[in-house]
Amino acid sequence: MQDVGRGNTMRVTQTEQDTSVDGVNAGGTAGASEASTARKAAVKVLVIDDSSTIRRTAEIFLTQAGFQVMLAEDGFEALAKVGDLHPDVIFCDILMPRLDGYQTCSLIKKSPRFHAIPVIMLSSRDGVFDRSRGKLVGAHNHLAKPFSREALLQAVQACLAGCVPEEGAAVAA
Repeated sequence: MQDVGRGNTMRVTQTEQDTSVDGVNAGGTAGASEASTARKAAVKVLVIDDSSTIRRTAEIFLTQAGFQVMLAEDGFEALAKVGDLHPDVIFCDILMPRLDGYQTCSLIKKSPRFHAIPVIMLSSRDGVFDRSRGKLVGAHNHLAKPFSREALLQAVQACLAGCVPEEGAAVAA
């Protein structure tokens, strides 16, 4: 190991299960970390948003966390992907052209085959009306945009743990 503090750099990497310094395990078990990553990779997350910036941001955050990410630009494209890929969690923007997020969520929830997939509404509109309307069409939660990496991952983990949000306990950035 090189001396630290004399112009040399040391890379520290930390995950939930593993801490390593320049690739050397410094705590936890690498096997547990690999198993955790394998479980996450099996989790498919669909992000539906007409904004390429939001889709790309969510894709980066979720992929870095080890999830398999699928993207759709609007509700029609999303419905086709839900049928083909059967995601485990769906993030759905509210304001989209052609088929808005409320309509998209409602169609997913009316399907006997896909009604159990948790849907989290994405919106810059964070009012009581928008949250209530989302609940009426079957959304499990609401995530305000712009969202942080932590808020996005927390929303996914909540759904994987059962996705039964407490009344008024929506995730905020």
